[in-house]
Amino acid sequence: MEALTSFLALPVVAPVWEFVRYGLTGWSAGAIVVFTLIATHLTIIGVTVYLHRCQAHRALELHPLVSHPLRLWLWMSTGMVTREWAAVHRKHHAKCETEEDPHSPQTRGIGKVLWEGAELYRDAIKDAELVERYGHGAPDDWIERHVYTRHSALGVSLMLMIDVLLFGVVGAAVWAVQMAWIPFLAAGVINGIGHFWGYRNFKSPDTSRNIFPWGILIGGEELHNNHHTFATSPKLSSKWYEFDIGWMYIRLLSMVGLAKPRALPAEMVLDPARNEIDADTVEAVISHKYELMALLSKSFKTHVRRAQFQPAAVEKWTELRKEFEAMWSRRHLSVEQAVSNLQSWCNRAEASGIAALADFSKRLRMVSPRRAVA
Repeated sequence: MEALTSFLALPVVAPVWEFVRYGLTGWSAGAIVVFTLIATHLTIIGVTVYLHRCQAHRALELHPLVSHPLRLWLWMSTGMVTREWAAVHRKHHAKCETEEDPHSPQTRGIGKVLWEGAELYRDAIKDAELVERYGHGAPDDWIERHVYTRHSALGVSLMLMIDVLLFGVVGAAVWAVQMAWIPFLAAGVINGIGHFWGYRNFKSPDTSRNIFPWGILIGGEELHNNHHTFATSPKLSSKWYEFDIGWMYIRLLSMVGLAKPRALPAEMVLDPARNEIDADTVEAVISHKYELMALLSKSFKTHVRRAQFQPAAVEKWTELRKEFEAMWSRRHLSVEQAVSNLQSWCNRAEASGIAALADFSKRLRMVSPRRAVA
């Protein structure tokens, strides 16, 4: 041991040993941890803002001054190809919860998706037809074709070299955390737990859940049920108490002209002058069907608890609630049929003798197709 200490103290060896231990920065452990958290957060923002909201769903446009640095960073921190990622995610929405869904915990099991989500992603992109069909509109410039796609593994190798140069041998651990961040949190937690556990604001036709109301660690993607309900919205928060940090960044970028979000889901407009059910009513109800389903369910729970309804009333409530939800899952209905069905439902709700149902029916009659300004 004494001999090793003497060797490491030699004038030629000592600088090399110091570099191996501390890299070019010589930072403390605490500073390296902070750097790692910032780096992984930047990766998360690249995934949610650029890959997810901008590319996969076209929910916003990003200025090249933003999109190009994010593309470069994602190439170095994940090695993911934009076209492939967008294609897999679009198919997930198109085939959600079916056997064709690339990563549904309902068909593959929560353990498989949570711990092997990245493997499921890699399996999916082997299907050239999937990438061709769902990957349209992704960047196809020179750097995408000749660098990011052709040499996707080169970026993460460069990141490893940079981390080791900056922090010495500890840089390898920093790099390992960076490489595991997206496969676990995005491919595992969001695709897995986001369809398995949490709360639901809306009865979207899938099992999506909001994992947590404050979307910070995973860039707002924690609000997964909100996203599946309004897939093309650049904003993932819905309730007043929810927070989407990705939307915060988008708003800041838009303030300086570096981002252009699409219109947000219009707020439901009630027009007291409206009373008759017509095609405009059906259009407006379809636009806000998930909000109305949530409102009806909340009203049911509130009034049952307060009024202590008799079993017959509860049964009637349940029957009409299920009918209302099923009404909007039927396809190929003509406008006339939809108007007739909604009119019939409202008449029965108002004749039920349950005040809350009558109030809800009156609200439906007032729903206006006019779009609120975002």
